[in-house]
Amino acid sequence: MKKIRITQVKSVIDRPERAKRTIEALGLKKMNASVEVEATPQILGMITKVNHLVKVEEVN
Repeated sequence: MKKIRITQVKSVIDRPERAKRTIEALGLKKMNASVEVEATPQILGMITKVNHLVKVEEVN
């Protein structure tokens, strides 16, 4: 599977609890923090829910 880099670009302050937990489940802890993960359907679904808070890049 291909890998993707997820970077948190907006704060979770004043966001619904569900968005906060999704960001945490993706492994992001701080602003501008990045994680590299496999692009599984589960991860892509989580990204869809918080796409207004994160930036996604494909990693070669």
